[in-house]
Amino acid sequence: MSYQIDFYDNTNLKSYNLDESMRYQLNMLDNLDVFTRKHCENVASLVCRLCEHLHCDKGFTEYCTICAYLHDIGKLFIPPEILQKPGKLTDEEYEIMKTHTTIGYDICMKDLKLRPYAAGALYHHEALNGTGYPQGLTKKDIPYEGQIIRVADEYDAIVSKRQYKSHIGISDTLKIIIENTHPSEELKKSDALNEIALNTQLGKNNPVIVRTLFKVVIEDIEYEIYSTQKYVDELAEELNRFKEILKYKEKMEKAKKEKDKNYYLEGIKILLKGNETLDNYMSMYEQYQNAYKTRKAIIDNLYHEIKIIKKLKV
Repeated sequence: MSYQIDFYDNTNLKSYNLDESMRYQLNMLDNLDVFTRKHCENVASLVCRLCEHLHCDKGFTEYCTICAYLHDIGKLFIPPEILQKPGKLTDEEYEIMKTHTTIGYDICMKDLKLRPYAAGALYHHEALNGTGYPQGLTKKDIPYEGQIIRVADEYDAIVSKRQYKSHIGISDTLKIIIENTHPSEELKKSDALNEIALNTQLGKNNPVIVRTLFKVVIEDIEYEIYSTQKYVDELAEELNRFKEILKYKEKMEKAKKEKDKNYYLEGIKILLKGNETLDNYMSMYEQYQNAYKTRKAIIDNLYHEIKIIKKLKV
């Protein structure tokens, strides 16, 4: 099992020394709303790991990661009432939202420092089968960085919307992405002689990148298991301490001599920690037991989640 840090933790980007080269680009993100900024950071971090698993060279990985940081920069000029609307957008609102791709592209092209990374903003909503936007490009015309960012963007958008606090249930998100990777039944039935009809055997997402996403997600779940197991081990040690306390308590209750009772009482006091007292240690013991059971259940569910993901087919 390979333990890597959570892709939501941006420290993994330090291996590329991106802090210096990206300072200007990151400052641009400060102008975005908190949710969008966090999303951009998540997508960039995930893109970095996808590139590594796709065996991209260091230069392309750096480039693609910066493109991902800037992919939603155009949302600076989307009205807040649309950008932050909790419900479904109307058709008119959706058309306005879609303009963040071309707006972001224009922002990058007008700034010499951002110009090299304009592709992230422009292409991250294009789909291999031609149903994406803003240009409705097909696979042969969509740059590889756009295809990678699209998968990372879709994954984080769904995860954030569902507000997963752990990776339990994350397979449901991956199933949605798989569905978008399969050819559209509607397009298959279409008789239109156009560019889209020629791509009816393609889905929206690149299947190679989606399969790579599975590897990254599994690594992330394994890290969560590793971290949770460490805590479970610590809880187990505390439970053993409480078991020793209970042994002293039982002996104290059986002791007939006062001096023996006091001896076991002092033993209990020595084993107590922090805010534990003679009055509350039993309730504290129950809390530790409940925490242990809860975390063990989480680990079991996470292992189950990995089994589900490994069976998914793209």
